[in-house]
Amino acid sequence: MEEKFIKFGKNLVPIEELLAPGHSFCIGCGEALALRLACKALGKNVIIANATGCMEICTSPFPYTSWRVPWMHTLFENTAAEISGAEAGLKILMEKGKMPEKDIKCVAIAGDGGTSDIGLQALSGAFERNHDFLYLCFDNEAYMNTGIQRSSATPYGASTTTAPAGKFSIGQTTQKKDMVAIAVAHNIPYVATACPSYPFDLINKVKKGAEIKGPAYVHILSVCPTGWRIATDIIIEIGQLAVETGIFPLYEVEQGKYKLNVDRPKLKPVEEYLKPQGRYRHLPKEEIEKIQERVNQEYTRLKAKVTASAA
Repeated sequence: MEEKFIKFGKNLVPIEELLAPGHSFCIGCGEALALRLACKALGKNVIIANATGCMEICTSPFPYTSWRVPWMHTLFENTAAEISGAEAGLKILMEKGKMPEKDIKCVAIAGDGGTSDIGLQALSGAFERNHDFLYLCFDNEAYMNTGIQRSSATPYGASTTTAPAGKFSIGQTTQKKDMVAIAVAHNIPYVATACPSYPFDLINKVKKGAEIKGPAYVHILSVCPTGWRIATDIIIEIGQLAVETGIFPLYEVEQGKYKLNVDRPKLKPVEEYLKPQGRYRHLPKEEIEKIQERVNQEYTRLKAKVTASAA
């Protein structure tokens, strides 16, 4: 059957939904929106390995599934290893003539905990072995599915159930792990950041990552109304503010060269991003200033890399 598209400006988006409705994601879930957009970018010729987490729990309550493409549930720690096996198996079967040559995209998906914490060694190994696969990290900045516990992707100053704000604590006291930099350090062909608040940017990056030969990594900020304690109708705005303040810049690193996808003449103050979120409401002025200073430094470093890549 011929695939149908809808046109948004210069962008063509498939009409068919490969993530079926009827799942149990929370109202206003940014991760669900990001996953829906990613599926539109990937198409049907795909095999997806999915770590334990919100995505797996909400899309596959036995005996139902929201997946209209081949999909495997795996453990927290071995998503990249499982998709590596699928990729290697397909390659051998095609080489031996046991199945026809076909461009089947192998994709691993996990949350920030399953990526930057529990699954890091399997992901690093898959990158090092140069498997031809795409890894999508849907980052909602904590272990949301099991009760909003901190992860290494939880930002400085955020309050979680295992790093709570209190009389003598600001909540999370360590800085968010830079998974994008870790991926870049493996010298893989393609690394990018994305956010569903910028849907066409996300679709284009997932598509590019899936089509490029070799390992690719896309880190997607997924706003979580439950864990971030925000209203369900402002997730798009919060995602936009993450980008506009420089908290979560949108950029890509292709063959080692940096490109900034959204470059504002002047960043908005980080307070505009922090203030609407309940997980930050306890922060005093001096802590917000400390966060602002670090964002300024990190954004300056990123801009320097972009400039050096263009030289």
